[in-house]
Amino acid sequence: MEKGYLEVIGLIERLHRQFLEVVKAELDHLGIQDINNVQSLILYNIAGEEVTVGELTYRGYYLGSNVSYNLKKMVEMGYLEQERSQHDRRTVRVKLAEKGKALREKLVEMFDRHMAKLTDGALAQPKLASVNESLFALGRYWNELLNSPAHAARTDVRMRAQA
Repeated sequence: MEKGYLEVIGLIERLHRQFLEVVKAELDHLGIQDINNVQSLILYNIAGEEVTVGELTYRGYYLGSNVSYNLKKMVEMGYLEQERSQHDRRTVRVKLAEKGKALREKLVEMFDRHMAKLTDGALAQPKLASVNESLFALGRYWNELLNSPAHAARTDVRMRAQA
């Protein structure tokens, strides 16, 4: 079992990197060079919403540490529009600009092409559903570990040791 668990962890990481390369290849094919693959996926996930930086990370749209930098670049390149909150001037909300909407539509077309090919192949809908179920279960397990009293106690001990 341990080997299977470690293989899954490694596979998740490799698949994520490989998927980012697929998105990069699509951007290259479209001749788009002013936005990177990670930024384009942030843009895809924002969709028609208006979100704050905190919401991007909370919702899992972006898991990296430099989300503010990426948003700033996307605003500069015309993919996003930003607006300060009327109620809290420290809060900035972003939404897709027309250029961002156009790129998102291209990404939707790419995903549609992928799904059309997958349904005829080795990963038909029942298999994809099973993969999703397994990955969600793994995510719930990891979340339970992070929220367990034992994890909280270990984190507390480390924090006190660093102080």
